[in-house]
Amino acid sequence: MNRIDQAFERLRSENARALIAYLTAGDPAPDRTTELVLALEAGGADIIELGVPFSDPIADGPVIQRASDRALAAGATLSGVLEIIKQIRAESEVPLVVFSYLNPVLRYGFEKFAEDAAKAGADGALLTDLNIEAADPYLAEMRRHGLATIFLGSQTTSDERMQRVAKASSGFLYLVSMAGVTGTRTTLSDQAIPLLERARKATDLPLAIGFGLSKPEHMRAVAPHAEGAIVGSAFMRLVEEADGAGDLADRLRNLAAELKEGLRLG
Repeated sequence: MNRIDQAFERLRSENARALIAYLTAGDPAPDRTTELVLALEAGGADIIELGVPFSDPIADGPVIQRASDRALAAGATLSGVLEIIKQIRAESEVPLVVFSYLNPVLRYGFEKFAEDAAKAGADGALLTDLNIEAADPYLAEMRRHGLATIFLGSQTTSDERMQRVAKASSGFLYLVSMAGVTGTRTTLSDQAIPLLERARKATDLPLAIGFGLSKPEHMRAVAPHAEGAIVGSAFMRLVEEADGAGDLADRLRNLAAELKEGLRLG
């Protein structure tokens, strides 16, 4: 049982849901990412997704696109993200998911990526644009090294395909709450709860929902239906607005604590 499984098991015993926090690694600088991860954990984040900056992040909205640009300009790379994971592991056992587009991992090599990610202390990965029909070589290497393989399901995923996606997944199933790209939204998509209910019929895996979640009321809305809520753009907006300010870690910790409160079932 890796750290992701342990986190969901602990949360079940606490009658709470997971706050899964996304950070673009290397923004505002690679040497600050560990500090920011630890701040999110201190605020209540249960799992951290570390985004590998990419030059063409087609699934991401403008906030995370700009974060990728800043991280790339600061010298962030996939190998650098794995080094950051090693640094985090020296101070924390928080579950860590490498969040990447396929191309950086494909260039790195599936076998080498899985081996190096496991050695660094990662717990799994999500490759946003990896099609499950082409995923067998990746799945084989990840499973050989005990790493979770997280895939996406959405409102356009058929029931039959949802079962196939769930079968390829481990750790949790990531559900996209709405059509479109990442970004904060004022209201929760009316597609979110029906999607969770449909996915529940396809798998016993923990369900986590993301895209557009940014407020405590969003957390409270999904908590009865999902094991986890994924928040990215709201955190990355703070990183952008702080512009390297010394209190950035405090801001992230405070937002994480505010969101986590909405995920406690009582």
